Amino acid sequence: MKPLHVCFILVVVFPFLMLSKSKYLIGLHCPRQLWCVYNAPDMIPPVDDATQALFDQGHEVGAFAKKLYPLGIEVEWDKGFNHTLTRTKELVVQRKTIFEASFIHGDAYCRVDILVPVDGDWDLIEVKSSTQVTEEHLHDVAFQRYCLEGAGIRIRRCHLMHVNSEYVRHGDIDPQQLFSCEDVTEQVTSLLPSVENNLNDLMAIIQGPMPHPQLGTECIDPKDCPVCMTGLPDHNVTELYQFGKRAYAFLNQNTTLITDLPDHLLNQKQRIQRDCIQTGQAHTEPAHIKEFLAGLHYPLYLLDFEAVNPAVPLFDGTHPYQQVPFQLSLHIIQQPGSTPDHVAFLADSPEDPRRAVVDTLRAIRSTGTVLAYNKMFEQGILRDLLDTYPEEKWLASVIERLDDLLIPFRNFWYYHPAQHGSCSIKAVLPALTGKSYNHLEVSKGDQAAREFLQMTYKERKQNPSLRKALLMYCKQDTEGMIALLHCLEQVAMQLLR
Repeated sequence: MKPLHVCFILVVVFPFLMLSKSKYLIGLHCPRQLWCVYNAPDMIPPVDDATQALFDQGHEVGAFAKKLYPLGIEVEWDKGFNHTLTRTKELVVQRKTIFEASFIHGDAYCRVDILVPVDGDWDLIEVKSSTQVTEEHLHDVAFQRYCLEGAGIRIRRCHLMHVNSEYVRHGDIDPQQLFSCEDVTEQVTSLLPSVENNLNDLMAIIQGPMPHPQLGTECIDPKDCPVCMTGLPDHNVTELYQFGKRAYAFLNQNTTLITDLPDHLLNQKQRIQRDCIQTGQAHTEPAHIKEFLAGLHYPLYLLDFEAVNPAVPLFDGTHPYQQVPFQLSLHIIQQPGSTPDHVAFLADSPEDPRRAVVDTLRAIRSTGTVLAYNKMFEQGILRDLLDTYPEEKWLASVIERLDDLLIPFRNFWYYHPAQHGSCSIKAVLPALTGKSYNHLEVSKGDQAAREFLQMTYKERKQNPSLRKALLMYCKQDTEGMIALLHCLEQVAMQLLR
């Protein structure tokens, strides 16, 4: 079974012990977490802003899906649990298309996104904001079908309606084009016999002692599990560079620290990481760093974008989840040792910001290296801009001259134990310079995107304090790149001593 990626959230408490589909999926993912939901809710963290944004996006996608059934009737949840059941029964008798229909069967409870009458039967339609069907989705629909058929609803077909990644917006959103609908009846039918056994197992877990699942098997993908991955010390095996899921087997055997792993399991970079932990000192390779720096040509243009990628495209010519830049920071160093100039842009209206981004990028002249940190993101943004504005042929030169400051750190030519196995700028910058993002009001890229969307497209009112915070965050990235360049230059100087 593939990992089931489940959002960690406490759902509605029912008047008696019962499993909703969200709790059922949590139980398939991690039995310990399910036990905590019922028996130790304080161990479950509250919903964070990033998770809430995913929920909100799901609701937005769901609202567009409902437009495909203009005669559908929604069962109001805010009138209480019993009302949802009673109202659903009324609409079933009337053979109406129903949104959020509620059903109980045994220990199972579910709400169905869309239930459509077809002849004497019904079609079950689950709506997802993803762009493809996953195994988790199939388990989700199988649970619903089990619940509905147990309640006496004959299901003809099961469908998974998800976002169509090929859709390109032109004018108002077209729900018919926004979605792809896949018939998953056969896959769901194959899973259906396991649902009742799973329910029985999960109910027994809830009513038993706290389980201690095997990480990576019973707790299928523990990386972000709020109850199985807490309390680990620094430099534990999950921090080992590119070690991935192999770490779980060692945690299950009580091998916790990277320094306890046998040497033959480690590659060269992992050995460097282990040695740095043991010595407490950074590892550097001055010759490689000097060669990298020699390949940079002045003037240097240090570039960082921030972008939004909503499921429902905001602008004509964009598709679902396309990265659309709304902000950039550009530091320009004319020659070695010169004081950097700074150019910044942050959109200030709901209009498509891409034309203004292109205009700001004109500060990049025809010669010199354009430097990003993990350049694949900036490269993708620039290519999209060139595709959108093919007349701006000079953007091709910017793309060709794009280099990556990640290279020395990804190759472990410079590694500090305080990076904890990560080569992201948010790990490298504080490890090498002591500078961090912790003091900033906006300190993460996904937070910047959420705050910008909220301010610009929901509240539709500029917030001077938030604009300042967004500008400071984006500027920190390119200023941080300057600081890292200085660190690399200091190492390269060792060859001259």
